[in-house]
Amino acid sequence: MINSVRNTVLSILNKNNYGYISPSDFNLFAKQAQMDIFEDYFYQYNYQIQKENARQSGTGYADIKKGYEEVIEMFSETKYLTSNSNNIFFLPAPLYTGDDYYLINKVLGFETEVTTGAATLVSAGQLVDAVASFLSEVQIGDVVVNSRPTPPISATVTSIVDNTTLNLSAGIFDDVLDLGAEYSIFKPKQNELEKVTLSKITMLNNSMLTAPSKMFPAYTQEIDKLTAYPSAINSGVLCQYFRYPKDPKWTFVQLTDGEPSFDSSQPDFQDFELPNDDEPSLIMKILQYAGMSIREIQAVQFGQAQDQEDSQEER
Repeated sequence: MINSVRNTVLSILNKNNYGYISPSDFNLFAKQAQMDIFEDYFYQYNYQIQKENARQSGTGYADIKKGYEEVIEMFSETKYLTSNSNNIFFLPAPLYTGDDYYLINKVLGFETEVTTGAATLVSAGQLVDAVASFLSEVQIGDVVVNSRPTPPISATVTSIVDNTTLNLSAGIFDDVLDLGAEYSIFKPKQNELEKVTLSKITMLNNSMLTAPSKMFPAYTQEIDKLTAYPSAINSGVLCQYFRYPKDPKWTFVQLTDGEPSFDSSQPDFQDFELPNDDEPSLIMKILQYAGMSIREIQAVQFGQAQDQEDSQEER
């Protein structure tokens, strides 16, 4: 879609002799335009809820809210959080989960930890711990979390071979780097951690009646860290969040005597992550940024007018 958007933008600018935007400028404008539309999904979703509460929205094919839900959920990720120390975990970030989060929807923690240990042998599709007692502790269906990768990964127990070996649903201890990797095994039941403020958590912990437990856990959030309560929750924390869309990048082959030619085979190529029906909105927003860049108010006004018209039609 990104090449179609760029060609349309250039066609509109060139038709009226407004000017030309370079690939690097286009990529900057495309990133900002995509971010504008992405953030607007949440405002439009809220608007549709208000219409639904006022009994002004439709059902079936006219259920606009459902469409926004589907688009927003395209950016949903569910990953284990990497432990910082004890019950403190790093929030989703490129270094720990591969992407930045826009909104944390829920945080889950296992209620019962069965056992912990370290892998003493790398074996495909298995967990081998020479000092374990799996026969007396583990059951089929329990969840095994390998905490060494970033982010941590998990698999379920499919069968118990013997006291030291488990067969798993996925090969999470297949790499040579997994030798000596620490693991935790949990019962599959998870509870959602309630988010509380930093001022409230002190009051909760000071009371035996309201102190968080593994059955009713909680968490606080600071800049790049999440603290789980009770402190016994020190692994196996699963976070479901909505990530930011990846930065679009129009890649090309530089010609000696001519225009750059689109090349999607470049390793850093990234298309828009928005649905195809957002292409007109992307074009209009990029036109506004391009118009400001080349100091052509008509290009800005044209983009704004089309953008407002589309918004009115959607309402």
